[in-house]
Amino acid sequence: MVKKSIFSNPLVIDGSMSTSLERLGCDTDNELWTAAALINQPELVYQVHKEYFEAGARLAITDTYQANLPALKKAGLTEKQARQVIEKAVELAKQARDDYETETGVHGYVVAGSLGPYGAYLANGSEYRGDYELTSAEYQEFYRPRLEAIVNAGVDCLALETQPKLSEVKAVLDLLKNEYPDQKVYVSFTLQNAETISEGTKLTDAAKAVAQYDQVIGVGVNCIPPRLVTPAIKKLKGATALPIIVYPNSGASYDATTKTWSAAPAEDDFGKLTKEWLLAGASAIGGCCTTTPADIAKIAAVLNDQ
Repeated sequence: MVKKSIFSNPLVIDGSMSTSLERLGCDTDNELWTAAALINQPELVYQVHKEYFEAGARLAITDTYQANLPALKKAGLTEKQARQVIEKAVELAKQARDDYETETGVHGYVVAGSLGPYGAYLANGSEYRGDYELTSAEYQEFYRPRLEAIVNAGVDCLALETQPKLSEVKAVLDLLKNEYPDQKVYVSFTLQNAETISEGTKLTDAAKAVAQYDQVIGVGVNCIPPRLVTPAIKKLKGATALPIIVYPNSGASYDATTKTWSAAPAEDDFGKLTKEWLLAGASAIGGCCTTTPADIAKIAAVLNDQ
């Protein structure tokens, strides 16, 4: 039932949290990245969520991508405070959702709890390479506290996103299966090319592997260049019947050393590309790093015409 309620019709996902926070004056140049705003400027996180709903997003991703316990404790928080920060991220997304529903009278918006990879904690760009290795138990130990806090705060689904490694994803899905068997989740990978996830596993093999888990309600790709999206959708369509989720970056290039993005190519227009991605078979479309509410509005304009 959850699968149909979320992905039965083309769905608009929100866009970059970091780009909007920076536009509002928030400093994200730190190891916590956007999670720092949860501690210092939570009202800005709420504002970003609200702006994306107003732009046409129907699925909001919580600001918990980099809000893991080791990073928060390293920043000086106690374990209790760290868990409260993670719960606060969920509450902010839900409050923006509820306020927007009250204002518009339209319901059915979705909040997805973001679970970024271990590579995000390393803060060196390895979520785009997958050049790290933990045991399944170590991955689970890393994810468990954040997962507990997100689930306790209440989300419609989990977003296991920006994932470069199949072994990491399978470890988290095993954790969910054993400890949260009713919690739905979608999985989204980063890519080195249209056929391969960042660590080198074939995208089709990764999709087939996660489709074996009953809790997985969608599979896709995110924070990749727009030019890779259509061929990736075609690969995914050939590997699984699961709904396909795509939310690329703007086409800008990331420099892990300076933690900055270059300008996006002018041809990567989300309005034009959304039509192409829908025809290829995408069920949910949004934006990742360096995308803005204006990009999400272009996606929404196309999807609302369907």
